[in-house]
Amino acid sequence: MLEHLEKCTLCPHECKINRNNGQIGRCKSKNTVKIALYSIHNFEEPCISGKEGSGTVFFSNCNLNCVFCQNYEISHQGKGKEVTIRRLAEIFLEQQERNAQNINLVTPTSYVPQIIEAIKIARNNGLNLPIIYNTNGYEKVQTLKLLEGYIDIYLPDFKYSNNLLAKRLSKVDNYFEITTEALKEMYRQTGKAVFNNDGMMKKGMIIRHLVLPNHILNSKRVLKWINDNMPNVFVSVMAQYFPTFKAKEFEDINRKLSKKEFQEIENYLYQLNLGNGFVQELGEHEEEYVPKWEN
Repeated sequence: MLEHLEKCTLCPHECKINRNNGQIGRCKSKNTVKIALYSIHNFEEPCISGKEGSGTVFFSNCNLNCVFCQNYEISHQGKGKEVTIRRLAEIFLEQQERNAQNINLVTPTSYVPQIIEAIKIARNNGLNLPIIYNTNGYEKVQTLKLLEGYIDIYLPDFKYSNNLLAKRLSKVDNYFEITTEALKEMYRQTGKAVFNNDGMMKKGMIIRHLVLPNHILNSKRVLKWINDNMPNVFVSVMAQYFPTFKAKEFEDINRKLSKKEFQEIENYLYQLNLGNGFVQELGEHEEEYVPKWEN
């Protein structure tokens, strides 16, 4: 599995660099795993966090360069600590010992080969929690196929319906085509969502969409695509945007989302046939980040 790092094409950028020889590509990741933190997170969607919390593992670096990144110190600046594959497996097991509802892999794309090896080790040592792949959505289908059988729940972002907007705000090409094909592959693997008796998702997919100020049409087109192509998938519409990192340099996104804008998206959401999912309540302050959810 680690041979994929010798000519890295794990993500759509296809840098083709040899990470085993110390070469650095777009995501800045090496052949070692780098994580910023691991914790019990209580503020994901209700069917993910539950009462005990989600066992998140935040990986450093990212293959997107979003100017509004709310975790830019981790994703852009690479804050974190390098760990071995065996240590990563131990972290999974430690999260299980802490009664986490699941193992939540946040921004994992750069480390797919190492993650698969760590899951193998952890499962051989008693790991039995659902594994969540919490991704920005800009994924290669071929890489996702490597994950089949290892991932129980996909939690992807679907940020843009417009490639020009994606290029300007996240510095990527062909975002819409690449992401929609990735979403289809994720759904092929998981199928219809499965829940336990406590309402926790055991298998399935939730597509997240962050509503941006001044880009309501973008959000409507994202939701329409989901409605037309994946009407049974769970959707999570998020209102937590606030201008951080480099967002203040962009006039169109240099403010928080207005109540009027989010209400328009909520109204549109209810016009569609999407019956499954969550809507995040709009916070009153820019610095408010803790989400509250409504079914």
